[in-house]
Amino acid sequence: MSASAPVSAPPPIPPASAAPRAGSALAGFFIDLGIGAVTLFGLSLISGLFWGFYRAIVVSHANAAANGGALSTDTVGAAVGQPGALAQILMALIATGGAALLLYFWRRPANAAERLASRQALQRPSTWGWTLLVATLIVLGSNGIAFLAKQFGIEPVPTNVELMQNAIARFPLFLVLFAVVLAPAYEELLFRRVLFGRLWQAGRPWLGIVLSSLAFALVHEVPGLSKNSLLGMAQLWLVYGGMGAAFCWLYQRTGTLWAAITAHALNNAVALAAMVFLGST
Repeated sequence: MSASAPVSAPPPIPPASAAPRAGSALAGFFIDLGIGAVTLFGLSLISGLFWGFYRAIVVSHANAAANGGALSTDTVGAAVGQPGALAQILMALIATGGAALLLYFWRRPANAAERLASRQALQRPSTWGWTLLVATLIVLGSNGIAFLAKQFGIEPVPTNVELMQNAIARFPLFLVLFAVVLAPAYEELLFRRVLFGRLWQAGRPWLGIVLSSLAFALVHEVPGLSKNSLLGMAQLWLVYGGMGAAFCWLYQRTGTLWAAITAHALNNAVALAAMVFLGST
């Protein structure tokens, strides 16, 4: 990261004559966002229905084996209950991962030149220096924001903390795989490659940073579903939005999405370790 280090080249952008207009790129961004939201909701609903059917069959068979009789529909519904930690994580993986893969392959697949530029970026030591620096600054920044907010009595609890705590107790290895490997990969694919990348390619990277980071923050702390106060949600949005902006900048600076994925994975690993060893949220 010295002054003499080579400047990372961004993924190739089509010639000016073929470059997308800013207006069409912005429309494309919101089309991508809409497709992603509909796909995410649809896959969540479908996976939830499959889980419900599966649980109903298991409950009915268990009752038949124990009591030799069939349960009523209402009784089965009450016995099914709510998805556990593993089921919720799998449904999140299917929904968000499915939306990310659909949008990537359908709307913004990487071409040969972009893949080559990414491989070249991976060979530059500066790429990994920037990655480590950004990951460190994100951890320090998010904890600094939390410390300052705490001085004013604002101590929100992220919506996914309870799920993570339950998963740690029962499925620690799967949780590590999900939080440190899978989630960073599909989230970066969706929010940085597809959403931010569209506006970056159109020559409006700062607008891409703002809009994609806002979407990233709202997906992680959804208004109406969060139990936190408005100020608590605002703090979490600031943290998640700041993370999203940092990952966008890192992707643009290094020219490879793998840098953003790695920084995201490091951040999640630190957060998970803090939850396990320090009881931090």
